[in-house]
Amino acid sequence: MATKSELTQQLGVVAGFDSPRVDLEQYRTPPELAAHLVHTADLQDDVEDRAVLDLGCGTGILALAAALRGAQRVVGVDLDAGPLGTAVENERRVASASPVSWVRGDATRLPVSPAESTTVVMNPPFGAQSSNEHADRAFLETAAAVADVSYSIHNADSQSFVESFAADNGGDVSHAFRAQFDLPATFDHHTEDTRSIDVEVFRIDWT
Repeated sequence: MATKSELTQQLGVVAGFDSPRVDLEQYRTPPELAAHLVHTADLQDDVEDRAVLDLGCGTGILALAAALRGAQRVVGVDLDAGPLGTAVENERRVASASPVSWVRGDATRLPVSPAESTTVVMNPPFGAQSSNEHADRAFLETAAAVADVSYSIHNADSQSFVESFAADNGGDVSHAFRAQFDLPATFDHHTEDTRSIDVEVFRIDWT
């Protein structure tokens, strides 16, 4: 098994969004954060030889991290066709041995129905845009419906919300950790070249 540092290096070739959409809060998940999340999941036996589903996969960095760590099968779902095309190119770049399927569809109205035990990984929209408020809740609802376990990235200070949601939907937050999300200037309203924001990652057991 590759170390977390080696996984970070492997994910360094993953390209981000060509034309990011502000309404979908499209930001490239940093390789360090993607590697940390999937490495943690793998240590919990939630990746290798399992089905992994990446909700709102964008250009595929979490899905590809899971594939590089030996997932049996990986599916990435995204609403936007453009990033999915980039995800296919990124799959060629990382040259993973595990198969990855890319599906265009709404992750909150899932177009696929996993038949096997499934781990969900996701970096959902934080709901920072007024038109996208509570977007992460809808993603958690999907995870609760299809996953045995999920790993998700949320804005800082989300722990009480995530724990309450999980408890109300038959889940239990078993792990939580803080991380940094380096956010490069992407949209017109960004005034700094790069901004580092605090995020929280949660493992929820839905079984």
